[in-house]
Amino acid sequence: MICSFSKMMLPRGAKRSIEILCGRVSTPIHSKYGYSTRSYGENFISEPKRNETQCKILRAYSSEVSPSDHTSLIKKLRERTSAPIKEVKAALIDCNWDLEEAQKELRKRGVALASKKASRAAAEGLLALSQNDKKAVVIELNCETDFVARNEIFQYLASSLAKLALSAESSEQAPGHFPIGLQGLEDLKITFDHPKLSRETTVQNAITEVAAMMGENVKLRRGFAMPMSNHGVISTYLHTCPHPGLGRIAGILTLEVDDENAPLDVVQHVGSELAMHVVAAKPLFLTKEHVSSDAVQNEREILKSQAESSGRPQAAIEKMVEGRLRKYFEEVVLMEQKFVVNDTINVKTVLSELSKEVGSPVKIGNFLRMEVGEGFQRADASEDIAQAA
Repeated sequence: MICSFSKMMLPRGAKRSIEILCGRVSTPIHSKYGYSTRSYGENFISEPKRNETQCKILRAYSSEVSPSDHTSLIKKLRERTSAPIKEVKAALIDCNWDLEEAQKELRKRGVALASKKASRAAAEGLLALSQNDKKAVVIELNCETDFVARNEIFQYLASSLAKLALSAESSEQAPGHFPIGLQGLEDLKITFDHPKLSRETTVQNAITEVAAMMGENVKLRRGFAMPMSNHGVISTYLHTCPHPGLGRIAGILTLEVDDENAPLDVVQHVGSELAMHVVAAKPLFLTKEHVSSDAVQNEREILKSQAESSGRPQAAIEKMVEGRLRKYFEEVVLMEQKFVVNDTINVKTVLSELSKEVGSPVKIGNFLRMEVGEGFQRADASEDIAQAA
């Protein structure tokens, strides 16, 4: 109908162009195998034969996967791996949109990327704590930014490592707290129940896998264990806690009760408050006797020099030094510190009142305070991250 209309209404030159166009539109285009065939020549043939050389054939190939399927595959691989979309798409293209092969390719690239980032400063992260009636362990898992520290996969890894460390550490240990052997922990097998992590692998490989997902350096920095050797309780407290067992600052202490028949529920309550006190007050020593004589002498000299600059008489200077030295002990010695829950008494008084309540002497066996990134030079770490970006 269109061609008949063109003969009646259009000039001769236009009629010829319309006739050619109508012929091409009416000719079937075969695309069964994922490509389209366009034929150019003076004689257009819908089904070209092998021996006809007048017709020049141009085949423009496209992927067998449609654009809508591309989007679906990118979404699936992104959900599986949490890798950046740019990396996900590149892996799928390189693997001809094969989902399984692209996932393997991403892991290979991730290992190489993680090794490159291993030298970068990692001063952020989380502490993960796990405990039972006889022991508590805390590990520090570091990353480069607090954004990654808030990631659910990173948090799951940290919690899993703390639980593994608790089960792996022997309960036959001397009193006190002691470091966990990281090399031995990294070589252990670990099993995950998480859709985006390998079900069974080594700790070191799991850390590398998460580093590849996050695009940052992820490092198991340190860990400590504290066993309970006598009758009593292990009390813990985590500050800035996004989920149970995770935080940025941890306080752990043991309370030992002489009478094995004494009730422990009240002891546990006070122990939790004392663990919070350790986090807030930052004690360095348990008692004054634990402060080394060299540390006391150095502090005394510093205080004396400050007092002498006031121009007071020598007798007054000695009193000033002794008063400031008591203040120093109140700042760094746990038993001398003002209790953060009730600052009208010190920790020593808290234990004395607790002992009367349970009808048996109660004492602090040991304590530990840990904070994410302590010991790092923060300025240097920020500089390293900025240069890497």
